[in-house]
Amino acid sequence: MSQAKLPFIPEYITVHLGLPDEPAENVTLPFPEYIKNVASSEIYPTWPESAIRANIYAQITYALNRVYTEFYRSQGYDFDITSTTQFDQKFIKDREIFENISNIVDDIFTSYVVKDGSVAPFFTAYCNGTTSICDGLSQWGTVPLANDGLSPIEILEYYYGNDISIVENAPISANVPSYPGVPLKLGSAGNDVRLLQQQLNRISGNYPAIPKIKNINGIFGKDTEEAVKEFQRVFNLTPDGIVGKSTWYKIKYIYNGIKRLNELTSEGIALEEVKLPFPLVLAEGSRGDAVKILQYYLNFIGYFYNDIPSVKIDGIFGPATKNAVEEFQKLFGLTADGIVGNVTWYNLNKAYTSILNTLPEGYEGNNAVLYPGFFLTEGTKDENVRLLQEYINAISVYYDNIPSVTADGVFGPRTKEAVEAIQKMAGIDVNGVVGPVTWNYIAKIYSDL
Repeated sequence: MSQAKLPFIPEYITVHLGLPDEPAENVTLPFPEYIKNVASSEIYPTWPESAIRANIYAQITYALNRVYTEFYRSQGYDFDITSTTQFDQKFIKDREIFENISNIVDDIFTSYVVKDGSVAPFFTAYCNGTTSICDGLSQWGTVPLANDGLSPIEILEYYYGNDISIVENAPISANVPSYPGVPLKLGSAGNDVRLLQQQLNRISGNYPAIPKIKNINGIFGKDTEEAVKEFQRVFNLTPDGIVGKSTWYKIKYIYNGIKRLNELTSEGIALEEVKLPFPLVLAEGSRGDAVKILQYYLNFIGYFYNDIPSVKIDGIFGPATKNAVEEFQKLFGLTADGIVGNVTWYNLNKAYTSILNTLPEGYEGNNAVLYPGFFLTEGTKDENVRLLQEYINAISVYYDNIPSVTADGVFGPRTKEAVEAIQKMAGIDVNGVVGPVTWNYIAKIYSDL
């Protein structure tokens, strides 16, 4: 079952002590300490506990909405939220914290409000209810409701509707910017590509000039490149089909706006929208094609670095694979924990590509060239596709179930059909996409022949 990129409680939050465009100090502090400050600045410790808790739930969720949607960071700012009630929540640097408010925050700061059917923190807009009136929660209005015996969730339902619930015990994680750190382009693959595809398709509903991506699979194919180029044209960015930092955050900003994620009338984000096709982490006990890719990279890199032992490409993350990962991590200055997360994946791919680019022509020592370092999908046009097609044609002579193809360097439906037939024969995940495992299998058969 695919994992999902669900909201988390940030370890720290950065507050801008002024209006968004106003030069002012940024303060970074632990998230629960921030909520304690906001609650102590906006509500009274003498209020009924149900009212205090309802308000704190709203304050937590409001802040999480800003963090999760990267509301300010997607606009180029270097903070998560401001300290002004004109835009956000009231925050007073170094203010005194009320003891009972502090205790309540410690009890519930890993909880937040969602609309039913959505995983995103709901935009819990609110105002004080006296000098400021709004469509959301009234802070002073929570007091008589609490005095009437309403529970915190009943008070929240009174203002936000009966279709809400509270997520409890959300995980705590570092607040890392969503941009993957390296540009995404034709041949890239991973969960970041899948999220990109999902957002572009939703945007295309409002901007029909942007073509729909047919297969949201986390692999950056030709249709994803065309959608990116058109998005860049529509929003006055360089239409190169490469998703760098500026394009990534422009997509996120437009997506947030279309989904109204920062409004009371939010469309929300369904669980299906944040499902991730690739494991977030590989560790001892993991199995599958992702482990085979890992093992392929380790073996290739290990051929040039004797400290990394070779492993069997069997898709099983056992002690031998863990040992090889640890040796790779030591060699490249990473934490040697034998766990393959984003940083280790990035360094594996970087090391593979770096070695590949320094090899002299014809180095391979057999008839097939090495995996080019990026995924080949339907719509890809280059010399690597032509070589792939040559290998397929040579194999099809000996295997009746493999169709021949035109070696024109264009990855079309016929090439995809042939790739799927080979994957089925090899017991590889049948998706018509040529990654390192499929390429290596085709190259081995071709060389043997």
